[in-house]
Amino acid sequence: MPRSPRFDLACVPQHIIQRGQDGHACFYSPADYRCYLVQLLHASSRWDCAVHAYALMPNHVHLLVTPSHVGALAHMMQAIGRNYVSYFNATYHRTGTLWEGRFKSCLIGDDYLLVCQRYIELNPVRAGLVGEPSAYAWSSYACNALGLPDPMIVPHARYLALGKYLEQCMRAYRQSFELDIEPEVLRDIRMYIQQQRALGSLAFQARVEAALGRYARARPAHRPRKQPQVMQ
Repeated sequence: MPRSPRFDLACVPQHIIQRGQDGHACFYSPADYRCYLVQLLHASSRWDCAVHAYALMPNHVHLLVTPSHVGALAHMMQAIGRNYVSYFNATYHRTGTLWEGRFKSCLIGDDYLLVCQRYIELNPVRAGLVGEPSAYAWSSYACNALGLPDPMIVPHARYLALGKYLEQCMRAYRQSFELDIEPEVLRDIRMYIQQQRALGSLAFQARVEAALGRYARARPAHRPRKQPQVMQ
């Protein structure tokens, strides 16, 4: 059966996840993380994709990216995959694939943009790798929240709207981490990336459906079938 085409629109952010094959690690050393970030910087520049956030986990990657045109994101990920896997295989004397199939992606509406960005940068905390996001070296939190230079990061308009000056944006963004992401929102972020649809308001989803001619909303998990009742 042919694979369904991705939800892909120019200038609309996408949340991306790519996992290691069978849950295996795709990063072993600091040099591995640095190599991936170099490849991400080169590929995002080559294909004109704006990276707003990232978190490189030991066995998977989270990205928040806005492509400038349809197809740019796929080209970016293919370039990263090709070059990083070549490096990884040569470094660790292995062959074959590193990633678990195609990367997953979903469109993100503006109203979910910042919460998705927080979700990504909190991933190391949820995984128990660190106690706070600032302690993790391989995410964009230090740039978005603390102002450390990162040539990768292009702030999204929703982030820049947090304040008149960049310092105000960073302060407001840091303060947003003091509140937990609601369980329903966590569920929706995970469900939409798993089903690879369009996470946002009903108006956003309607625009996506009109543009792509496809149903954009995630389908809720099926309830277990009821057992037939035995007549008494």
